[in-house]
Amino acid sequence: MTASSPRDDISLTREGHVAIVEIRRPPHNFFDIDLIRGLADLFEALDRDDSCRSILLCAEGTAFCAGADFSKRDRSVIPGEEQKSNPLYDEAVRLFSCSRPIVAAVQGPAVGGGLGLAMVADFRVACPEARFSANFNRLGFHPGFGLSVTLPRVIGMQKTSMMFYTGRRFGGEEAHSIGLVDVLVPRDQLRAEALKLAREIAISAPIAVQSTRATLRAGLADAVRDITAHEGAEQVKHFRTEDFKEGVAAMAERREPRFQGR
Repeated sequence: MTASSPRDDISLTREGHVAIVEIRRPPHNFFDIDLIRGLADLFEALDRDDSCRSILLCAEGTAFCAGADFSKRDRSVIPGEEQKSNPLYDEAVRLFSCSRPIVAAVQGPAVGGGLGLAMVADFRVACPEARFSANFNRLGFHPGFGLSVTLPRVIGMQKTSMMFYTGRRFGGEEAHSIGLVDVLVPRDQLRAEALKLAREIAISAPIAVQSTRATLRAGLADAVRDITAHEGAEQVKHFRTEDFKEGVAAMAERREPRFQGR
């Protein structure tokens, strides 16, 4: 095993032809534009590395990625009124252009944009303790991170609609039953099983795998680019509403929101 640290909050470890990319912002692993840009930079570097045949995306702490930390009012996540879209998604789109197969190991919450990040992967390995939620509408705004495209591709439009409209959290077992999770294992076996799958992929002929993946995911990066432009524009409008303020307040106070439709 070889290791390197491109930055404090993202680590890169090598296991043969598998690159293990770990997010290190425990316990919640909240994202911002800087983290997503860092991941995209690293993915692009791995794309240029012939020794990398697959990527294992994982996270330190109790959560895979709990989404954005709205309590900080980060302008990279919540654009100001003068902005017409969300620049965060320009960085997110770069992740979908990676040619290497990606396996995500999800040990806890993958919420909002964190779910979007998990959907960048080809496969998700999770444990029963994992939690998947597209809680955007429950917070008062439009889903983002390309989930309007990626989630229906995996679980279908009906299940996607249910996740979007309700913000319901799906545990690992339920997520596995609807196809959102590909491999379900006990938590203490999660990282090993995810690495096992990444190694299996890396054993296959890399040119053939990348070509096959390009066929299966043809147009996905472009579709995500187009849909995030729409998602971001809708979000900018919704971030100005009273409902968004109420949604964030309700989340912070751990209560049901009282939306007024304005």
